[in-house]
Amino acid sequence: MARPKGFASWNPKAETLVVIADVQRVLREYQNHLPLTVRQIFYRLVGQYGYDKTERAYARLCEYLVRARRAQMISFEDIRDDGTIHHRFQKFTGLDDFWVEVASSAEHYSRDKLADQPVYVELWCEASGMVPQLERVANAYSVPVYSTGGFSSVTVTYEIAARALKRNKPTVFLHVGDFDPSGESIFEAMSRDACSFLLNRLSWKLEADGVSEEEIERLFPGGKLLVGRELPGEYPNLLPRRVALTAAQVEEHELPTAPPKASDTRSATWYGETCQAEAMPPDLLAEIVEDAISDVLDDDVLQEVRSAEHTEKGAIIRRVKAIRSEIDKEEPTED
Repeated sequence: MARPKGFASWNPKAETLVVIADVQRVLREYQNHLPLTVRQIFYRLVGQYGYDKTERAYARLCEYLVRARRAQMISFEDIRDDGTIHHRFQKFTGLDDFWVEVASSAEHYSRDKLADQPVYVELWCEASGMVPQLERVANAYSVPVYSTGGFSSVTVTYEIAARALKRNKPTVFLHVGDFDPSGESIFEAMSRDACSFLLNRLSWKLEADGVSEEEIERLFPGGKLLVGRELPGEYPNLLPRRVALTAAQVEEHELPTAPPKASDTRSATWYGETCQAEAMPPDLLAEIVEDAISDVLDDDVLQEVRSAEHTEKGAIIRRVKAIRSEIDKEEPTED
């Protein structure tokens, strides 16, 4: 039988309707964190409704959710899939459309919360489908969110180092990933590679600036930039920090676990169970990420910037309204 295309009616079995109803409850419970990934929904079903925690059950859920969305039983906007890349170009249908956009921009005016902070912050996550949720938390602090969907390329780690080198303050590298051999390895590999690139570039820069070999050796003993090592404030630095998942979080929140994958060669040195980041309830993960960001920022500076932002936003909105009012009063002229 051919698979349905577009919107398509569906008459699922009674037991399938129970699963769909449970999914709808999960989506309502986490409506402030939508869209969720299918994997996050799966783990909520496992934790709250006793759904089987097997790959077969997950595949079955994927099929149910495809059919449920085609049947308009679940909104497409509530579920996030990986793989889509979109480049947006700003265009307008005319002057009225332009001014609507200007007014909207004024309403959403936001200061760079990191500009005057003693550190810069980047947030990375292993699962690209979680980016929208993490952005919802990070945007309030002007923290950019990145994902490679797994192991990063050499280009990615070089660019992390290059960005850090351009800043005259440390860059805190926050990471959210699975608690398993690959997840831990992803964080470790990215951290060490980016720190090594930064060391190389910084050493070259210091040599070009005439810094003595003795001083360079003092800063980087043995020609190494140790991961997380503090440098004097006048030198850019990279400070990697694992935000989630950790063994302590898995135990504290009683998250569902599984044995390490036999197909992963890194499992040979792994002790105990594993857990995916998407097993963490979205609201709890948001709280953990927000705490991690807040912990490295100066709260007094943050509150000053937010206060200035509020004042400036009001001034901008009033100015835009005044300009628009003046334009509306102008009579059209004949050529």
